[in-house]
Amino acid sequence: MHRLRLAFQGAADALAGALLAALFLTFVLQIAFRYLLNWPVGWTVEVCLTLWLWLVLLGAGFCVPDREHVRFDLLEQRLSPRGRRLARILVAAAVLLGFAAVLAPSFDYVSFYRIKRSATLRIPLSWVFSVFLVFAVALVLRQAWTIFRLVRAVEEIAAAAPVPAERPPARR
Repeated sequence: MHRLRLAFQGAADALAGALLAALFLTFVLQIAFRYLLNWPVGWTVEVCLTLWLWLVLLGAGFCVPDREHVRFDLLEQRLSPRGRRLARILVAAAVLLGFAAVLAPSFDYVSFYRIKRSATLRIPLSWVFSVFLVFAVALVLRQAWTIFRLVRAVEEIAAAAPVPAERPPARR
């Protein structure tokens, strides 16, 4: 399982790197055409925007570890270790439920955009926006895994805790 996760992580990182390289090359091409050849081309702007959208959402969904995401943990830091774990479970459940709730409407929205095409390249906008569905599913699965890990950790701690010995009845 660990090898599979590492292979998947490597593939996701390679895809993000390829998207970033394509974004950079398209941007350089845009500058070269506009300022060196005095021939502005519109398709480069569209490609850059699409690549940026895909890079950000795929990167956030697959490449950035949970601990690296922006978090507001000011209140969480004031809790006990058990309270922190419970807060993390509740936040993960809220994110999971929120993104699970938007999956069906988002699918409808992306499906609707099959009929619209991009201005310059004339590609269906459903292709451009479909990355959000991948991102949402990734977040649902990641949060489910986070909840599983945190609950399992609670169970392991409880199982490892020493069982208090029975006290003999007090003599009077």
